[in-house]
Amino acid sequence: MSIIERKTHVIDATDKPFGRLASAIAGLLQGKHKVQYLPNIDIGDTVEVLNIKKIKFSGKKLEQKMYYRHSGYLGGLKEIKAKTIFTTKPAQILEMAVKNMLPKNRLLTARMKRLIIKP
Repeated sequence: MSIIERKTHVIDATDKPFGRLASAIAGLLQGKHKVQYLPNIDIGDTVEVLNIKKIKFSGKKLEQKMYYRHSGYLGGLKEIKAKTIFTTKPAQILEMAVKNMLPKNRLLTARMKRLIIKP
């Protein structure tokens, strides 16, 4: 069994499209760029994202995109615009996008811990 070598990728988010950046980060966290990639082994790298406030959204995504959550009670559906989340916590929008692009299994929490977002 070989030792997993993890590299740190520093990505500058200035003027990069939001979705393309999120999918590139998801691939790096999974380790899909490595030759030794196996879906059941976590060999991904650490990703550090800088300047998240300067990320580029195409079209009217900030005004029109809605995020939903439900409390579980009747009438408990909450909706919030992407612009509101982005102005208060810009890192949260990228975290949600990357988390939804990763496979939902035991490795998800370990992969998300290797995502570092700096404003």
